[in-house]
Amino acid sequence: MKFIVSSSALLKQLQQISGVINANTVLPILEDFLFEVEKNKLTVVATDLETVMKVHLEVEAKESGRVCIPAKILIDSLKNIPDQPLTFNIDKHYAVELTSDNGKYKVMGENPDNFPKEPTTDETTSFTMTSLALVTAINKTLFAVSNDDLRPAMTGVFFEMDKKGLQFVATYAHRLVRYKRKDVSCPKTDSLIVPKKPLNLLKSALPSNEDEITISYNSNHLFVSHGTTQMSCRLIDARFPDYKVVIPADNPYKLVVGRNDFQSALRRVSIFSNKSTNQVVLNIQGSELQLTAQDVDFSFEGNERMKCQYDGEDLAIAFNARFLIEMLASTDSSEVRMELSTPTKAGIIKPSEEDENEEVLMLVMPLMLNS
Repeated sequence: MKFIVSSSALLKQLQQISGVINANTVLPILEDFLFEVEKNKLTVVATDLETVMKVHLEVEAKESGRVCIPAKILIDSLKNIPDQPLTFNIDKHYAVELTSDNGKYKVMGENPDNFPKEPTTDETTSFTMTSLALVTAINKTLFAVSNDDLRPAMTGVFFEMDKKGLQFVATYAHRLVRYKRKDVSCPKTDSLIVPKKPLNLLKSALPSNEDEITISYNSNHLFVSHGTTQMSCRLIDARFPDYKVVIPADNPYKLVVGRNDFQSALRRVSIFSNKSTNQVVLNIQGSELQLTAQDVDFSFEGNERMKCQYDGEDLAIAFNARFLIEMLASTDSSEVRMELSTPTKAGIIKPSEEDENEEVLMLVMPLMLNS
């Protein structure tokens, strides 16, 4: 088998899917890309058994064929070859010879029949949305996903679908994020949990624009297709916790504060907090917000004051500063609104302005105040 392909075009596509490949794999063949050539079209596949990513690109080829090529050496060599047509020659023993303008490189490929089969798209339900909407949803929820393998349901993002919209929910360890898209209509009411790794890969592979992407799913897998890139992943088979019960129905006190100023103050003050709790106390009185952190063990203490708009009784409430900083970083709004009630009830953070097609709610549980 022989085909000719642009070195830079191939490198760009391979870098898009190479994140699927794990450094320490159980099966050596999982360190390879599967190359399939048919009628001037090259399809490259990468998998870790759970997630499969696939790209298509145009090549010059007179015959069809398949081969597995070690991913690391191929990407490393392409990074150092200037943009030019590359000729791939593969013999019947799967030896691969790359020929460039001024060099020849050889690498031993593997039998493509040993490469894992990808999941079939049987009995899937499909809907479309913009690439930007999905990338935004991933960016606004992924930081709140758990890394605790003992609670698998929380190690992914919960997709909640119905005809009125699509909700993305992530939660763990005293915080929760719910992001809703109202401009997506799903065929039926359904839900599924998508693992963290494929969502991270999608975030890198998809453009932040209005391109249409197709999302399909069945009981075991999610399939995402955009242009020449396709991804499939195994869903998390677990029951997502009933997150609605923790969202307070009524938080009467409203605090409005500049996002950047609040985030910067939290960063500065939290340096002096206890390293295990990251506790920062918010003392709100009238139009003044005071942030206090201390680490009694080392006699560290940090204090800052800032202006705010507040409607409610004077309140002292403590939060994990790291959680607040991450939540503020995930929103683009110039101001944020915090809805509070008592020092022991969850606080709600919302952006003060948002797109008409989206709705964000972030919840953070308070810490016990040091008396």
